[in-house]
Amino acid sequence: MPLVVLYVDINTEWRGGQRQLLWMGEGLRRHGGRPLFALRTGVPLAARARATGIEVIAIDPLIPEWGPWTVLRLRRVIRRERVAIVHAQSGHTMALAALASLGTPAKVVFARRVTTPLRRNRPTRWKYARAKRLISVSRAGVDGLLRVGVDPARVRVVPSGVPLDNPAAPAARSLLSSFGVPEGAPLAVMVGSLSDAKDPSTFLRAIAVARRKVPALHALLVGDGPLRQAIEHEISQLGLGGEVHLTGFRTDPESLEAAASVVVLTSRSLEGTPGVLLDALVLGKPIVATDVGGVSEVIEDGVSGLLAPAGDADAIGAAIARILRDSSLAARLSAGARARAPLFSIEHTVSRTMEIYHELLEEAAAR
Repeated sequence: MPLVVLYVDINTEWRGGQRQLLWMGEGLRRHGGRPLFALRTGVPLAARARATGIEVIAIDPLIPEWGPWTVLRLRRVIRRERVAIVHAQSGHTMALAALASLGTPAKVVFARRVTTPLRRNRPTRWKYARAKRLISVSRAGVDGLLRVGVDPARVRVVPSGVPLDNPAAPAARSLLSSFGVPEGAPLAVMVGSLSDAKDPSTFLRAIAVARRKVPALHALLVGDGPLRQAIEHEISQLGLGGEVHLTGFRTDPESLEAAASVVVLTSRSLEGTPGVLLDALVLGKPIVATDVGGVSEVIEDGVSGLLAPAGDADAIGAAIARILRDSSLAARLSAGARARAPLFSIEHTVSRTMEIYHELLEEAAAR
């Protein structure tokens, strides 16, 4: 009988976490398991999952997301489909998985993708106590779990992964031209939501700093979010209207990274193992990133990228300019990135997670 795993996700967007879930489901199936996805109706992940043959169960949670109707619906699915593992990866889906699994043999696994502090209240402690295994995608995220009373014996570190084969081809020249990037111009690309956590304002100021040394530099800010209007205003204030280009949300950010001279990440917090950096490693791109969360577990400073303090536009801009002005440094960082990429293979992520699933089932059988 195949291992049945129910992956629960109530996010409405296509982001790094959803990409990991899709690859995890595909990997489980390659290993002979049966993935089920419980998702909101019409979300991008649902369409992509169905396209690969993964079964999708529609859930449209009311407020709160762990309300009784949603919990009961998921509990019926767990029992009917003989689900062995319920896998969640956000605080809300963690609560939903914990409640839905009550009274069933299913074991809850929670994968925590960020490093932000957790609330030390009773509901948080209860839902984390329900998880038989807690996966942190970085060592930096483990402390937060231990601070809410999680037993260290139940914690595992499994970095996010990406496919190593078939890296994205660079975006077509016509697409870059449509954004206003001149042919042959050095290009800095940052992929991320326009939100406080990703700190796009520091990216803009860093580009202004780098352009003092590299006047031909252009930049793409790939993503959308609540700060878009403020970012548009700041671009104008900095006099970068002809050099920094907003692409909005795109489903093909990897192709824009592939066209970059340097990939930049200016996050202030949250990061576990950022997918944008993993993509850059596979593509062999020089990287400049802020040293937050688990970023230093992905990037070796001076070997596979350059790290800078969060919020320090001068340091980030200087690092960008340094790479663009020193071709030998750019080549070394590119080679270092490619050499580091195999550490973050999606196949390793899938295999390690499968080991955790089987570990849980063996423990249950031994009781």
